[in-house]
Amino acid sequence: MPASPATALPMRLSQFHLSTTKETPSDAEVVSHRLMLRAGMIRKLGAGLYTWSPLGLRVLRKVEAVVREEMERAGAIEVLMPAVQPRELWEETGRWAKFGGQLLKISDRKQQDYCFGPTHEEVITDFARQELASYKQLPKNFFQIQTKFRDEIRPRFGVMRAREFLMKDAYSFHATPECLAREYQNMVDAYTRIFTRLGLMFRAVNADTGAIGGSASHEFHVLAESGEDAIAFSDTSSYAANVELAEAMAPAVPRPAASEAMRKVATPTQKTCEAVAELLGLALTRTVKSVALVGDANLLGGTGFVLALVRGDHIVNEIKLSKIAGLAEHRFATEEEIRAHLGASPGSLGPVSPKQPITVIADRTVAAMADMVVGANADGYHLAGVNFGRDLPEPTLVADIRNVVEGDLSPDGHGTIRIARGIEVGHVFQLGQKYAEAMGATVLNAEGKAQVMHMGCYGIGVSRIVAASIEQNFDASGICWPEAMAPWRVAVCVINPKNDATVAAAAEALYNDLAARGIEVLLDDRGLRPGPMFGDIELIGIPHRVVVSERGLAAATFEYRARTAAESENISREQVFERLGF
Repeated sequence: MPASPATALPMRLSQFHLSTTKETPSDAEVVSHRLMLRAGMIRKLGAGLYTWSPLGLRVLRKVEAVVREEMERAGAIEVLMPAVQPRELWEETGRWAKFGGQLLKISDRKQQDYCFGPTHEEVITDFARQELASYKQLPKNFFQIQTKFRDEIRPRFGVMRAREFLMKDAYSFHATPECLAREYQNMVDAYTRIFTRLGLMFRAVNADTGAIGGSASHEFHVLAESGEDAIAFSDTSSYAANVELAEAMAPAVPRPAASEAMRKVATPTQKTCEAVAELLGLALTRTVKSVALVGDANLLGGTGFVLALVRGDHIVNEIKLSKIAGLAEHRFATEEEIRAHLGASPGSLGPVSPKQPITVIADRTVAAMADMVVGANADGYHLAGVNFGRDLPEPTLVADIRNVVEGDLSPDGHGTIRIARGIEVGHVFQLGQKYAEAMGATVLNAEGKAQVMHMGCYGIGVSRIVAASIEQNFDASGICWPEAMAPWRVAVCVINPKNDATVAAAAEALYNDLAARGIEVLLDDRGLRPGPMFGDIELIGIPHRVVVSERGLAAATFEYRARTAAESENISREQVFERLGF
């Protein structure tokens, strides 16, 4: 059997391919992209396409090995499905058209249509409907570690948002939703072990099911300032959710009584809540933002024109809006539609006295406001001192339609909300019967009747984890790998300008002894000066460095430095092994 990536195979750097550079690539926007290129871990082939060098591949295989071990520990069974998938499967689920431009479509010499798989729900469901015939064969969880391709509009951030990437995807099949729920938790636990073993700071957050679909979903985010996603979490409990999904609670105090008369104020050039608040000398929290939408008139009580109201300092959450009956397929209203219903242009819109009947959906915070400032539905004017029940009817619907912000009450009732940036590295879904039903994936139940299987889906971005870890673990000198991901655990550096045989022999002996103890060790025998040698070792992130030199041997010591330590120290041979846990 081939050696596992975790096997302690020694390596002489003179026989390895290492190609580092001091130059920072001009097109690299984030730390991980810059450092992976500088360390020579990846090389760009095309937009969103990268070759993994021997160094980069060592790290990638480390991640892959941990993922595989924990998936097998959790009871999942490894398979390998084709990367190229026939159109017919995607037509069965309707996703050939719905998946969008990210789906790379190709044709063979017979003009048969295929796609390069961005995911494998269709393929695994086809496999399951052929292989699983009875409820007695359930549950089953199949996983693979496979190359995927998604034709990103703007590939960026190196392997963080590449078009081609390595992913672990798993799919479970069940006879009952209760069994699915148990396996879902099993996968959440497995993911927690994976990211903990890899030395990552992460959060599991409630998430939207998105294009994959399903009834429940959690994302696993590595916390990093460069993260594209904002996550909300409680400062005193375990609650965490994607900002797009986190519930914004209603104010704890009821709406105060009106204390002002409604009045019309001129706002000739002020078209934003910020500008209006500044002109009137009011807090931004006194203003209301009106967003004009068009939805399904049949489900909205006869009018498809909707005015969504949020406080001036808040942001409308379109995902939350889409979950309201009639707004699943909503769009922004055109200027013509806006003028026809409200009589004004954007910048002066509000819910008071529309020209035509409209549906007003107020965020919970807005519903609790008094003496509001809203657009007057007349260009260049706003209304101040506006109150529900007096100046306009109560909202048609009060709902949570905004993003949470720092300081909001936590939805679980414990503490307040904090916001952090995160990089999504894992996602789990309870798919339910969506794909199995569309593709006729059934088993015979205990009564001998055909039953549609319940499915779960569990993904991990293996290549993305490499970049995400760097975003958490770096300094001015380069990468600071957690030991579980480092290409080697220890680097033995030889300083031997005189080619002293004693120095060479001492370095060789230490190198062999470390390897014999099962430690992944690198011998830097390139003959470089200390500066360039240490610079490379720090750049590529080796956790421990041991220097063998003539001066050290004379004192019966080695110069040792942990990658994240501020200073080196001179220690004995026995102490070297102690530092490494022996």
